[in-house]
Amino acid sequence: VQLVESGGGSVQAGESLRLSCAAPGYTYFSYNMAWFRQAPGKEREAVAGIDSDGDTRYAVSVKGRFTISRDSKKMYLQMDSLKSEDSAMYFCAAVEPMTWTLRGTDFADSWWRSGGYSYWGQGTRVVVSS
Repeated sequence: VQLVESGGGSVQAGESLRLSCAAPGYTYFSYNMAWFRQAPGKEREAVAGIDSDGDTRYAVSVKGRFTISRDSKKMYLQMDSLKSEDSAMYFCAAVEPMTWTLRGTDFADSWWRSGGYSYWGQGTRVVVSS
């Protein structure tokens, strides 16, 4: 499954961006999906996740400012009140829930670990100027 992100760009602090993630040719409705980001010199970190039921989870640093959502074809990340520290390459990731079951991993923990995901996009860059 190839994931393709779009929507990144350069904005001023306080402005908004909406990222999209598509999987051309695939229906991934049942997958667990997430947005990660990686700033230069830093580790990749989870930003938000959403399961097939639409249940969401957010990193503390973005809660209240970012909203993750999905439909039958795409996943989205609405980013409001952007800050300079939100500047990073943003990646979408996906995994079949059964993969976590077969691995015997803790679901609550797996959302936040990049190693828990099977499929990744190439990333889209977000630059926020203060």
